[in-house]
Amino acid sequence: MKYCTECGGSLEFRIPAGDGLPRHVCTACGKVHYVNPLVVVGCVPEHGERILLCKRAIEPRYGYWTIPAGFMEIGESLAEGAMRETLEEARARVDIHDLFAVVDVVHAKQVHLMYRATLLDGEHAAGDESLETQLFLPEEIPWDDIAFLSVRFALEKFLEDRAAGLRRLHTTVIDRNRPA
Repeated sequence: MKYCTECGGSLEFRIPAGDGLPRHVCTACGKVHYVNPLVVVGCVPEHGERILLCKRAIEPRYGYWTIPAGFMEIGESLAEGAMRETLEEARARVDIHDLFAVVDVVHAKQVHLMYRATLLDGEHAAGDESLETQLFLPEEIPWDDIAFLSVRFALEKFLEDRAAGLRRLHTTVIDRNRPA
């Protein structure tokens, strides 16, 4: 950021009074500009024993497989965002169930929230951000071509829970800037 969104003044990067982290602060009006993590919402849609995945038509990770997910919009709930993203990316209608995975993706400044879901009518097709969509049995999932660590985590936990007949909430932190 270079300029204040309130008054157009120039910004300096410093720790504001009463804060503990450096922020962009307007030198003219004093407004503090906070940059906070973005929320990504998605779901793992089931149709019988199969799971719906989308092959990405956009960067990052063009050509890799993912679950339908994307950035939450203002004015929608988490579940509504997951439904919208599934409709946009996979042209599929889903019934959203429980939240089962929360992933802090620290290096990307994002929090990923994934729901269990049921594909309502079995219909799906590639949306604008997908090259193709496909229903996979667990043993058919292209694990080496999964786009993101958060998606791999969600799929693994989803399948573990399904095999054990459990419905748990799973959390993890992914940060490429910190050693494991």
